[in-house]
Amino acid sequence: MNKGFGAGRANLLRETRAEIATAALAVAVGVIAGLGAVGFRKLIAIFHNLFFYARFTAVYDNLQHSLPSTWGAFVILVPAVGALIVTFLVNHFAPEAKGHGVPEVIDAVYFKRGVIRAPVALIKALASSISIGSGGSVGREGPIVQIGATFGSRLALWMKIPEWQRLVLIACGGGAGIAATFNTPLGGVLFAAELLLVEISARTLIPVMIASGTASLIGRAFFGDNASFVMPPLMLSHPAALPGLELGSYIFMGLLTGIAGMLYIRSIYWFEDLFKHIPGKGYLRHALGMLLIGVLMYLMLRYTGHYYTEGVGYATVQDALDGTLTVGWLALLLAVLKVLATSLTLGSGASGGVFSPSLFIGAMLGAAYAAGVHALLPGASISIGTAAVIGMACMVGASTGAAVTGVVMIFEMTRDYHLIIPLIISVSVAYAMRRLLLADTVYTMKLTRRGQRITTAIQSQLYLTRRALEFINAPFLCLDAGAILDDALPRRHRLRKAPRVVLLEDDGTLVGVVPARTLHAAFDSGSPGSTPLRELADLKPVVVESAIQVFDLVSVLRRQRARNALMTRDGTLAGPDSVLGVVTWGDLVENVNLAGSLDFGNEGQEPKPPDQSALP
Repeated sequence: MNKGFGAGRANLLRETRAEIATAALAVAVGVIAGLGAVGFRKLIAIFHNLFFYARFTAVYDNLQHSLPSTWGAFVILVPAVGALIVTFLVNHFAPEAKGHGVPEVIDAVYFKRGVIRAPVALIKALASSISIGSGGSVGREGPIVQIGATFGSRLALWMKIPEWQRLVLIACGGGAGIAATFNTPLGGVLFAAELLLVEISARTLIPVMIASGTASLIGRAFFGDNASFVMPPLMLSHPAALPGLELGSYIFMGLLTGIAGMLYIRSIYWFEDLFKHIPGKGYLRHALGMLLIGVLMYLMLRYTGHYYTEGVGYATVQDALDGTLTVGWLALLLAVLKVLATSLTLGSGASGGVFSPSLFIGAMLGAAYAAGVHALLPGASISIGTAAVIGMACMVGASTGAAVTGVVMIFEMTRDYHLIIPLIISVSVAYAMRRLLLADTVYTMKLTRRGQRITTAIQSQLYLTRRALEFINAPFLCLDAGAILDDALPRRHRLRKAPRVVLLEDDGTLVGVVPARTLHAAFDSGSPGSTPLRELADLKPVVVESAIQVFDLVSVLRRQRARNALMTRDGTLAGPDSVLGVVTWGDLVENVNLAGSLDFGNEGQEPKPPDQSALP
């Protein structure tokens, strides 16, 4: 007894040390992610000034519209030049740097055991800053997530710590990057929890909180403790009331934004498929896509006075929040053009995020919606700024699937608590609408198209601690080893009775198990009644104690590559009379939801049985 107590205490001490070490490493990840966010924003500013104005400076206010380029009409070529450089970097150094970043981090977490190559961080920073700086319609959050996650992965590999700690540090890097780049520490934590963590517990959340807080402090040291957008005092001093008509308008806006989120996701991957048909190593397709971006930029400048759709687009979002963008049709046009510009940019092969374009599109849709409501109901109390804020959260929640993150991040950006209730309602509706129309998010669709399915929820392990004997789906029947299919269930009874598990015995010795599912499949396929049951039997079941927990039983089945378990009182087989029950792999899949708890790669599908080579 003392020996067991001592071993348990030693295990607890070892786990505590691991958690403390993870928390300490999270500080380092937060520091690097925070500095990475600062450096990345400076890189964007440098490349933007080089490409547009031929000057080397890091001075750049993304809440102000870019001045017309010194190149005049030749600004059309600027995005194409940037595209050639980006394609060279991606092709020669890090193919993972292509695209919007977050799917590659999710891929590393779920399918690569948290291993991310070291060059990815540097190449992602360079490629994305060039894409954004040269006019590409992408955001900065995807790259900084990938940069922070890469450092977390490499630090964990260098320290040679267990896989669970490596996955936590990756989430720390991603969440810290979001926190630093948007000055949203809570949003960073929730982003990691909703999209990157495969376990929600104190040992995983505390390191993420530490990393996000550390990164936010570093970001504030360089950029000040300011919200990402400047909110007008009028909006902050007047709470958004929710009488029936106004509440209904927010719900309707959520529905429309959910549809827009689905179209946004579809558009990005439709253009990606379209550009795949262009031959070559990516240079021609990316240059062509970005040349079209250059044309769009120039036309916007010529006919509206601003580039509008280039870069992260925060200046346009700020216009909507200020209430200066009051023309409904223009806001709607800008939303459509931003979808087009982002799809062209990413579809042709750029490097950058989709979060910032989501903010832009949502703000424009909100502004257009408010303008439409005012045209129909002049006395409506919804303001353009309020609708823009809600539209931003709706679009983020609908397109990325991180609905809670969307609500909290937009609140942190705007710092207007009066908007919380409209945000919660509208974002929930938008998320549900997009989910109804399209199961995948903008992040998971990239993985789904590769045949990689991930879970949409982190499952509790409640059932794994229960006794396996509770999950027996069918009683068992003992038959002679020479029995045939008709002996298990005569044909005249097949329509009225469900098949039972059959134990085959030979002179008092058990020789095999025929699961009920196997019998059912044989009946459905029209197998002859004379089929020997021995041909259908599992001849190598395992024998376990009847008190065994599901978690331990699964370990035994996988270790011995078995499909079925005979349960006896003491774990020894003394003949058919000693068997208390039979638990099959199918019973566990059906009752315990192993697809969500133990096999992250096959959501919604029955996991491969333990004798398959794909299982450990």
